[in-house]
Amino acid sequence: MPFERQSGLILHPTSLPGPFGVGEIGQAARDFVDAMQAGGQRVWQILPLNALGTAASPYSANTTFAINPMICDVAELIAMGLVSSDEAAPLRALAEDHVDFAAAIPARDAVLMQAARRFAAAPGALLDEFAAYKATHDGVWLDDYALWEALSRSYQRDWWLNWPAGERNREPEALAAARTRLADEIEAIKALQFLTERQWQALRDYARARGVWILGDMAIFVAHDSAEVWAARHQFKLDADGHQTVQAGVPPDYFSATGQLWGNPIYDWDAMQADGFQWWIARVRRLRQLTDAVRIDHFRGFAACWETPAGETTAINGTWVPAPGHALFEAIFQALPGIDVIAEDLGLITPDVEELLAAFDFPGLKVLQFEFGGHGPHGERHPYHYKPNSVTYTGTHDTDTTVGWFHNNGHDREARRNDAAREAANVLGLLGGDGSDVHWRMIGLALESGSNLAIMPLQDVMGLGPEGRMNIPGTIHGNWQWRYRDGDITPVMLDRLRTLTERHGRLHA
Repeated sequence: MPFERQSGLILHPTSLPGPFGVGEIGQAARDFVDAMQAGGQRVWQILPLNALGTAASPYSANTTFAINPMICDVAELIAMGLVSSDEAAPLRALAEDHVDFAAAIPARDAVLMQAARRFAAAPGALLDEFAAYKATHDGVWLDDYALWEALSRSYQRDWWLNWPAGERNREPEALAAARTRLADEIEAIKALQFLTERQWQALRDYARARGVWILGDMAIFVAHDSAEVWAARHQFKLDADGHQTVQAGVPPDYFSATGQLWGNPIYDWDAMQADGFQWWIARVRRLRQLTDAVRIDHFRGFAACWETPAGETTAINGTWVPAPGHALFEAIFQALPGIDVIAEDLGLITPDVEELLAAFDFPGLKVLQFEFGGHGPHGERHPYHYKPNSVTYTGTHDTDTTVGWFHNNGHDREARRNDAAREAANVLGLLGGDGSDVHWRMIGLALESGSNLAIMPLQDVMGLGPEGRMNIPGTIHGNWQWRYRDGDITPVMLDRLRTLTERHGRLHA
């Protein structure tokens, strides 16, 4: 399903500027849409939007259906009278140059939940809107999520495996008692979801009106300590007590000599196929409600998953276990025709993955930073010859920035010590220059590529070095914190981006 020739930027909402500790989906998000329009960009790619609890990684969500309320616009809540300026004042003491999750999450949660608890006194028309929201989502995901979230809070975020047996095992009497005991908290959690999604949909409308559409992201796996695993244990490879028998990850690769042990539970594909993949259909339907298209992370896991036995501390001792990707996507597209999907097909791509991509005509990914080994992408390997049904990136949220990669002065410098000079020479040999504007030359190469869709991290447009990196795979601390400040995106940047976009046939009126 080829996209028309266009381009866009990667930026997760938490990276937006603002005074309240975390990027929000209020005025700063609208300003970013305006900047995209000025720069001639049509696609805003975000990372997974799901609620995270106390986590930082958007790929470690505690639900695959609920939105992360940390991105809720506090200024709008103040304007609605749900929280006062004085009550929000402590958030102004939080860091603005990065996201300090350890400080920001509890501080923002206190303010957001205060607003949500007051929502019961909102005007009648708004409460009617809330009632319609609950009628749409309660029976699909909202009831289970709100109950799980309320229980998780009541047990100080202890893993659901450690809850009392009745609640852990979803015994009807225990759940009924919990719903009564936690009724006010459950309603506030639902209200906060409603308020956050209401803001998100308003932002989507704003973007659409300016010719910008949002490319979402779906992590293939979910966290063990999540509402979905608690509510549907039979859909995962768990033992009778709910413990994992195997865990997800990838084998040793470019990013890690011991592989990446993500630790997520792996799906019981037989159980999922037995009910026609209803859980997956609901999951993708939810994504379509929130975004205009979806990038599926670790797509190769739909052909085969790397399963490592529970208890292993690295991903080395795993095996590839086939997954029913064909049957899954046939069921999804039969239930939800017209879904636009981009497949993250990086890593070890085997014939079964290629066959799955081809069967559904999913665009795969090209990452320019990976193209300059050997002699570089000359001749038929030049990005100009990429097939239209693909997506070219300068880099991704998992790579260093283009400037950091070119100069090899970031986290990967020792691992790339033997390759970096050759790759940098190949870049200069193909693109010219002295390296001082390498980010713009790489952006130009992505825009020149044959791919119908070209996407760049905002950090590359800004010309940032390793200080702008979003994530270092295989590490735990210091990731996902990057933010830009008001004024960092300049008219000069946007003019240059627009000029390059128009030069390579991607500018749309």
